[in-house]
Amino acid sequence: MHRLVCVHCAAEYPADQVIYTCSRCGHLLAVEYPLDEVSIDRSLWHRRPLSVWRYRELLPVSGQPVTLQEGGTPLYRLERIGADLGLPHLYAKHEGMNPSGSFKDRGMTVGVSMALELGMTSVACASTGNTSASLAQYAARAGIPAVVLLPAGKVALGKVAQALMHGARVISIRGNFDRALEMVHELCLSKGLYLLNSVNPFRLEGQKTIGFEAVDQLEGVPDRFVLPVGNAGNISAVHKGLNELLALGFIDRLPMMTGVQAEGSAPVARAIAEGLPEVVPELRPETVATAIRIGAPVNAEKALTAIRQTGGTATTVTDAEILAMQRDLARKEGIGVEPASAASVAGIRRLSEEGAIDRDERIVCVVTGHLLKDPETVIGQCEPPIEIDAAISSLLSALSS
Repeated sequence: MHRLVCVHCAAEYPADQVIYTCSRCGHLLAVEYPLDEVSIDRSLWHRRPLSVWRYRELLPVSGQPVTLQEGGTPLYRLERIGADLGLPHLYAKHEGMNPSGSFKDRGMTVGVSMALELGMTSVACASTGNTSASLAQYAARAGIPAVVLLPAGKVALGKVAQALMHGARVISIRGNFDRALEMVHELCLSKGLYLLNSVNPFRLEGQKTIGFEAVDQLEGVPDRFVLPVGNAGNISAVHKGLNELLALGFIDRLPMMTGVQAEGSAPVARAIAEGLPEVVPELRPETVATAIRIGAPVNAEKALTAIRQTGGTATTVTDAEILAMQRDLARKEGIGVEPASAASVAGIRRLSEEGAIDRDERIVCVVTGHLLKDPETVIGQCEPPIEIDAAISSLLSALSS
């Protein structure tokens, strides 16, 4: 039976207790399994479809999950971009191919399933966009209400549309994401809603399956795993999952966990660069990559551990570098992603130019959300369609100009 354990003081809590942080020291919790007692037939995993629930023995849900067939996302070799960078073993795992268009679905299938198992009747989150879209969709699937807090004017239109269409109660606050998270946390504690931000340890259990799938798809462990970092839940989750595979003897080493942040919102990268024991929050985070516009990442403690324990690193990229890589992924590889997703590959370009990456490394970059999440940013950096008269001569003229 799994349990909840504080990542700082090791205090333990029963798995059926609705708790988000350690009541003794206030730090984050993690789900731990008695791995020496877990019986897993790995050949059975490979007979199941590639998905989050292929790995159900390492997930906390005991009953029937709330699922939309999430996971099983493609792993693409970036042939042209890899050739440009001199990196022949460069891959992108496209999490935008999940049901709501982002990696958040991996967490929500587990988080909403656990909400039902714990007897909760409503769910809530704060969001820069993708979390709200995913929560609304999975709450609808489960038949329970959802409440979403968004920073007003700071969320891409496509994500707001998803949350609204799937029936969530959407509330915009005049403040940033970090304030929205404080408010929704207080709401959940006082009114009994179930909080499904990444402070919830069960949600991260679903997200760790990104790493499981990449190992299965590559038939081995990559040398480097690269993720955009906003609230830092994803890099923390993948590291935790791969540690579990290592403890079970399914892999023999860990990849270098590498985080990428936008320059205007980079507390984790700054802590790594300066050797700080903890992050210093960015009070006014700003970046075109709205999904990672977070100044006080909840999972920073776990992320710093993941990076440092694996000999990884963290870097920053400018908005211009993010948008350039978004275009390159689309036009050179046919992979359409939102800006925050492109940050991971942009970070590899930056590290490659700095000589910080070995040419022979096998590198998996997680691209986290679909192009259509943020159509306004796409339109803003592309030439508008050419309008012509409905005549073949006009068409030929336009094509020749």
